[in-house]
Amino acid sequence: MEKQRRVIALGFFDGVHLGHGALLRAVGTAAGRLDAVPCAFTFDRQPAAAITGSQVPLLSSVEDRIWLMRKWYGIQEVIVASFDAMQRMGWEDFISQYLVGELGAVHVVAGHDFHFGYMGKGNPQRLQDKCRELGVGCDIVGRVERDGITISSTYVRNLVAQGEMERANQFLGHPHILTQQVTHGKKIGSSALGFPTVNLQVPPGVIVPAFGVYASRVWFDGQCRPAVTNVGVRPTVADNDGRVTVEGFLLDFDGDLYGRQVRMEFYRFLRGERKFPSLEELAAEIGRNAQQTRDYFKRIS
Repeated sequence: MEKQRRVIALGFFDGVHLGHGALLRAVGTAAGRLDAVPCAFTFDRQPAAAITGSQVPLLSSVEDRIWLMRKWYGIQEVIVASFDAMQRMGWEDFISQYLVGELGAVHVVAGHDFHFGYMGKGNPQRLQDKCRELGVGCDIVGRVERDGITISSTYVRNLVAQGEMERANQFLGHPHILTQQVTHGKKIGSSALGFPTVNLQVPPGVIVPAFGVYASRVWFDGQCRPAVTNVGVRPTVADNDGRVTVEGFLLDFDGDLYGRQVRMEFYRFLRGERKFPSLEELAAEIGRNAQQTRDYFKRIS
């Protein structure tokens, strides 16, 4: 049987920002020209964190990275490889045996700072030279800038950590997202505050946006609802256990999404998290935030 022909983007793609998008668009172009499958190759954990031992929060889980690449750039296949295994492989073997021999790469695309193989000895120049020797196409994409700033996961991560969500989304090229299964909360949103809620846990290793309230959207079963989303420890709620939660108060919806998989999109920081004297005053404030959210989405639509 003939081996699958693939055009492959190489990188970690945390957040799948506009810089990554330049690589992924190049893959789509080459795949169309070569009648091959547009693919992306990524690692199961962040290379920099694995090498240095430092814990750097990620913008997106592996699952969200895959969804973003498929949704926004038409990538049909995402290959998630073990970083530890790839780190032990010589750079030449990574190209000739793995990319070309095993995956059937006919064209590869990488960023200007991509390193690979044992001790990171593989670099863009070596990738180009080896691909030329093997008769495989290779594009190296330079840095991508916006407003004079190089787009990077580090820069976007800092924006999200500070609650600057609108600017973060400009550099991402799409809303910052969190996809999780809805867990049980304290039932305060629907009973005391008058809004059905979705309670999500931030996956280990994924960044927590700045504590506060956001205009957001929640997707489930092909439906979309605006939401007022609180990120933080819910200081007004009695007996809160101090855990960080993401709690979305859904507008224009009546139902229970417990146990369902939902995708939350963050759009705009509305206010910081704070403690209110009573649940009644919190409910009134959420009502004001709900109107701000409706007005925001009406304006951007």
